[in-house]
Amino acid sequence: MPLSQLKRSMTDKLKTEGKFTYAEAGEGPAIIVLHGLMGALSNFEDTFNHFSKNGYKVLIPELPLYTLPLIKTNVKNLAKFLKEFIEFKELNGAILLGNSLGGHIALYFTKHYPESVNALVLTGSSGLYEKAMGDSFPKRGNYEYIEQKARDVFYDPATATKELVDDVYSTVNDRMKALKTLSIAKSAIRHNMAKDLPNMKHPTCLIWGKQDKVTPPEAAEDFHKLLSNSDLFWLDKCGHAAMMEKPEEFNKILHDWFVSRNI
Repeated sequence: MPLSQLKRSMTDKLKTEGKFTYAEAGEGPAIIVLHGLMGALSNFEDTFNHFSKNGYKVLIPELPLYTLPLIKTNVKNLAKFLKEFIEFKELNGAILLGNSLGGHIALYFTKHYPESVNALVLTGSSGLYEKAMGDSFPKRGNYEYIEQKARDVFYDPATATKELVDDVYSTVNDRMKALKTLSIAKSAIRHNMAKDLPNMKHPTCLIWGKQDKVTPPEAAEDFHKLLSNSDLFWLDKCGHAAMMEKPEEFNKILHDWFVSRNI
């Protein structure tokens, strides 16, 4: 399905209540999906549909990456936003599923609110590799440069459709959005999680693309080493966005992991 259709189908599921705009479907244990800087909600369409039809309540909030005041645009306040969302939805804890920056927010949140987290699922997560934040989102430049950087995120360059590249191009060439992106990247570097991970005992599923150039396989291995209660799964011919590039395999690995861990 083309990205434009995906976007529309996710947009159809969006609702706004108070300051929160989010998609929600299904009943059961709550899974909160946290997107990255380049991550439109549509990136998780297949995962959203699969788990909401198989015994889970799946929620995807739109993170306020570009709506917080510049001074508050950082990992700490994005985690605070997540806390407020969980309270707003009256959830007794949730499984956090984060990609890229979303994984970093999940980890920072888990450090500060461990009682609100039932399990972690990280895919192409930042949090250890500072380089990842800068490289996952291109700096301002001409269209061809942005297109190349967007393609580098995926194993198959065709995944970076014209619509996706257009979205990124308009974001990086919007001065305020560019400044906020930089602010988030700098705060991610400040909040390196290496020292905190050994204290996190939550069941954690790591699903990683073997060809991830943004958060390379070494990052996954380091997460696995530092998170004592983690399992690591690899997807071949897959880059930085496993749930978008290999949705069926991603969903199967995660579903089987939930069963094996009784989550």
